[in-house]
Amino acid sequence: MNKFAKYSWFVLVITIGVILWGALVRATGSGAGCGSHWPSCNGVVVPLNPTTETLIEFTHRATSGIAFLLVVGMLVWAFRLYPKGHHIRLGASLSMFFMITEALVGASLVLFGWVADDASLGRAISISVHLVNTFLLLAALSLTAWWASGGAPIRLRGHGLALVALAAGLLGVMAIGLTGAITALGDTLFPAGSLVEGLRQDIDPTAHFLIQLRVFHPLIAILVGFYHFFVASLIGLFTYNPLVKRFAIAVIVLFFIQLLAGVVNLVLLAPVWMQLVHLFLADMVWISLVLLTAAVSAEGSSSEIPEFTAGQLKKASP
Repeated sequence: MNKFAKYSWFVLVITIGVILWGALVRATGSGAGCGSHWPSCNGVVVPLNPTTETLIEFTHRATSGIAFLLVVGMLVWAFRLYPKGHHIRLGASLSMFFMITEALVGASLVLFGWVADDASLGRAISISVHLVNTFLLLAALSLTAWWASGGAPIRLRGHGLALVALAAGLLGVMAIGLTGAITALGDTLFPAGSLVEGLRQDIDPTAHFLIQLRVFHPLIAILVGFYHFFVASLIGLFTYNPLVKRFAIAVIVLFFIQLLAGVVNLVLLAPVWMQLVHLFLADMVWISLVLLTAAVSAEGSSSEIPEFTAGQLKKASP
């Protein structure tokens, strides 16, 4: 694996860490830790004598800035290392684009006051947009690292039914993520004292819309989870590519672990640490499914991962 590939995987790992810290900001109600100022924090570059909320929010901004610069470095390196029109250039460019939009969405949350205890429709929409952009950013970073490690570019021809099924699966995971983000926000703003109380809130017709929407997340997660079990099982059964088999198994295993984590999160009334575990697993499911789709689309290609062995993949994966 070349140095650029290692760097690309490193950027992906750092970005996942930043995403998890962002979830910590939301779960602890620290989004207003820097006031309504952006990019400064409470009107200064570095806050002095910060509160816990300010420290959490400022750390997220600082690490987001580091991740932004790492992606800039990846983009410049890709353009210097690969020729015009190369798919790795495309991956790095998309990574930069979605990193920029990620920063803009994050800034809008602060500037419009969609933080802390805000329970408006605007905040629900903004976190949904944020989730979609985050998934697209992770997809772009994952594909860049995968391609740099020897993966062939995506080919749409010759894999019609499999790619359609996987594309539907990607949309399904996006739906899980959207409802999950809204559910997490509802759990943070309207915590239940017990599981029974939480269930009563869910069926109360007068409850806040964030509470009423919580019921859709587990239902969608179960349906999409079993869909992926079926699709990934078929793909793993009929392929001769060991990497495709590994990714198919990873998708199945991660989905079942994620479903179990969802049950634990529900029973424990969504503690902060479990929300972070749940989000981390969601990111892993998404990345695994993106890489499975890329590997399936590359099957039969003359440039299909000639030197990238299963052992190298295990070492390269975040």
